[in-house]
Formats: sequence, C-alpha cells, structure tokens
Amino acid sequence: MLVLQNLSYIHPNKELLLSNINLTVNPNEKIALIGNNGIGKSTLLKIIAGTLKPSTGTFQIENKPYYIPQVFGQYNHLTIAEALGVNKKLHALHEILKGNVSEENYDLLDDNWTIEERCNEVLRDWHLNDLNLSQNMETLSGGQKTKVFLAGVAICQPELVLLDEPSNHLDMMGRQLLYDFIQKTKQTLIIVSHDRKLLNILNTVCELNKNGIRVYGGNYDFYVQQKQIEVNALTQDIHSKEKALRKAKEKERETIDRQQKLDIRAKKNVGKMGLPKIVANTLKNSAERSTAKISGVHTEKIGNIKQELQDLRSSFSETDQMKFEFDHSKLHKGKNLFTANNINFYYKQEEYLWNENINLQIVSGERIAIKGVNGSGKTTLIQLILGNIEPQVGSVYRSDSRAIYIDQEYSLINNSLKIYEQAQKFNRSLLQEHEIKVRLSRFLFTKDSWDKPCNSLSGGERMRLMLCCLNITNQSPDIIILDEPTNNLDIQNIGILTNAVNDYCGTLIVISHDETFLEQINIETIIAL
Repeated sequence: MLVLQNLSYIHPNKELLLSNINLTVNPNEKIALIGNNGIGKSTLLKIIAGTLKPSTGTFQIENKPYYIPQVFGQYNHLTIAEALGVNKKLHALHEILKGNVSEENYDLLDDNWTIEERCNEVLRDWHLNDLNLSQNMETLSGGQKTKVFLAGVAICQPELVLLDEPSNHLDMMGRQLLYDFIQKTKQTLIIVSHDRKLLNILNTVCELNKNGIRVYGGNYDFYVQQKQIEVNALTQDIHSKEKALRKAKEKERETIDRQQKLDIRAKKNVGKMGLPKIVANTLKNSAERSTAKISGVHTEKIGNIKQELQDLRSSFSETDQMKFEFDHSKLHKGKNLFTANNINFYYKQEEYLWNENINLQIVSGERIAIKGVNGSGKTTLIQLILGNIEPQVGSVYRSDSRAIYIDQEYSLINNSLKIYEQAQKFNRSLLQEHEIKVRLSRFLFTKDSWDKPCNSLSGGERMRLMLCCLNITNQSPDIIILDEPTNNLDIQNIGILTNAVNDYCGTLIVISHDETFLEQINIETIIAL
C-alpha cells in the first residue's frame, strides 16, 4: 500500500526536519504516528498526501490518499460541496435534471445519480443535519469542519486515510462518532494524535524521532509499557556507567599516587648514586614522561566514560528531567468559594443558555470537570465563576480568592515580551535574576532561549512557560481554571502538565474532552451542562 524509503525533508529555512524515514504500511493497518511537537509529524503526512515533496528518498503509494488536515482555514472560501470535491458532479446532476443533457454533464456525473442524497445522508451520520452543501465553510465551527471532512471519507471511498489531530475540535459526542468510525472502517489509517483514548483503538504505534521512525506492534498502552522497559534499562545503564566513572577516577588517583611515590624514591636513589648531572636529568625526565603518559591514559578513559554517560542522560525525556515546586493554596480545605442560586444567562434577549437554572457550590480543594457538548455554555459558566459577567437570572456568591484562568492558547503569556521578561512579570516575590534563570532552566528554557520572543513559542513551550511563571509567583493561586488545556499539546507535554496539576493542592476546575487527562488528574466532581 505505502512504502517510504530513506525519506528526508529540509525546511525552506534550511533546517533538516525529517531524516532516514523508512516505513511500510500494509492494507487495513491502523497506525498511530506520535512524536514531540515540531518533530515533523504533520510534514510527513503532507508528503504522503502529495502536498509536499521530500528532499531525498522515495515513497511508493498505490492510490491517492484522503487527507484531513489539522487546520481548515484554507477552505473557508469554499462551499461544503467544493471542500468535499463533489461540486462539479452536483452541478452536472442539477443541469441534467433541468434538461441540459449534454455529453459533458453526463461525463462529469459519471452515473453518480444519488450523489446528493448520499452526501446529505453521510452528513446526517456525522450529526450535521442542519448543514446544506452550498453553505460556506467559513460559517462552520472547528468541530463542524472536522466532521465535514470525516463525512468525505464515506463519499470518496479512499483506500488510505490520513488524519492530523482529528479529535482536536470535537466535543465528547463528536469524539465518540470518530472512535466508532475508526473501529468499524476497513480502510487503512495513519493518524497523528495526542488523544490517548483514540490511540488505544489503533493497532500499531509509530514513534517519529530525530533518528527516524520506530514501530511498536500494539496500541498506546502497549507502547507506554515498552517505553517504561526502555527507561528502566536506560536507568540501569546510567547507574552502571556512573559506577564505572567513579572506579576509573579512583584508579587514576591510585595509579598517579603510586607513580609519584616511585618517582620520588627514584630521585633520592639517583642523588645517592652520584651519577653525572646529564644522566640524572635524563632519568628525571623519563620519570616525568612516564607519569604524564599514565595520567593521559586515565584522562582519555574517563573522558570516554563521561561522554557515554552524557549520551545516556540525554536520552531521557523532558518529562523525566523536569521538577516542580508548586506552593500550596493557603485556603483551608472545604471553604466555600462560589455559590450559584438558580442562575441563567442569555446572549439574545430571552433565549436562555440553559433549559433549567443552575444551582451549584464550589469549595476549596475540589477537583471539578465541566462537561457538555459544544455550545452548552461551559466557557460562559467559567466567566460567571470568575466574575467577568453576571447572571441575568438568579444570584451568585464569590469569596475573596485568587483565581488563574488558563485557556488553550495560554493567553496569560504576553506575546510582545521575551521569555525572561515574561518570567519577570510574575516575580512578585522579588527573586534575584539568577534565581529566575534557574527556574527557567528547570522548565527547559536554556540560556539560548531567554531572549526568544513569546510569540514564537509552540503550544507545549507556552504551557511550560506558564507553569514556570506560576512557580515564580509568591503564592499559588487558590483556583486554577483550565479551558481545553491539552488541545495544542503533544503527549510528552500533556505528561508534564499532568504532573504539574497533580502537584497542585488548591481548587482545580477543568473543561476538557480528554477523558484520559481527566482520569489522570483525579477529577472528583463533574458539572454536566
């Protein structure tokens, strides 16, 4: 079906993005393509789709694949029919029905007399009942655009489907439709995703890294188990190498000490023997050269061990290296932070957001998930909790507490600032410059990146900088509110965020469709809208 051989891709800015890519995909395989942000997953999909050309190497593919990208803005000027590539067939069908029975129209239609009915039926299957094929893509939400292209799979019937983060814009119901499609389809799939529930219904995981692609024959849970075995082996190798380094240094000291004692004894003997000065100097120089040679041999051996140890340590993931020091909220557990009594809200006069008024209470130390389909008012409820808006019906109580709202774009990061300047903005405890830089380094921002502008950061980098800034503040917030925090993160950075959230002991409120993330951060209460 698909064979990639020694593929590489050099970005227009001359950066080598992909190297030594070898992969064979057989018919009916369902493959997860994972890897850190920026490693080239989307680029590889575009090469397979034919929208980018590799710099070197070859790939063989039997039929043109069907490609569902991560971003849909480039289709905004098209109608749904145009985006699905059926507009010409539909036009030919309508012309024939109006009596224009030209040969050109029959050729375009190619006996697809039910094309319009089939398109509408497939859109209904994806719960897009209220859309029509002449509607512009720019009028659709991100989730609706994703579903339109997913519906196109049934219309186009491709053998190979490429999907780039297909669950990103989907709510719970949309994700379930996607999972059902993946499980039932007989088509070959290559999916880039960080949705671990999705990854667990695929039968092969391919990890893209700087050295190429490594294939793991199992789902994501199997991959995690294998990676843990590798980490354990790596840890053992590091401990063994550290032990070897200590022994080598001890051996070097012992050997040099012994040689120096021999040199001193030899010098004394030479003085007693009354040898001519030129002979005595020759013996002295010979002893010094012997000591230097022994020292050089040991230095080289120690240097080799150090390099091997450094290579092993660099193999550890960022998640394993990162440490967190979250302060705890000073609020006592169980304190009433927010109470809503029969509240409701409307954006259009008398068109209330919720069918029933809402009553709820939030107390200190709770871990809450707010769930609901797109448009159910999750973000509106957050704004009511924060006090940015007031209900038109009912009343609310808010305690005097400090809340931090972190959306999926990490908008608390000021794009006009550089990384160090952004960290300094959160320096309420008046840390010294070197202390701020130590914290930046702990969150993987090295000296070379301190002057990097924040607007150039990836989703994962913005998340890490946000966590670092929270770490720098004098007091941890009483409430942290996360709005779809994992949408723009790869699996590695989701792990970093999960560890940080689990270190936090204050009140946590999360909007997320990522069920695995919600499980791992120990959500206790669910508010279903």
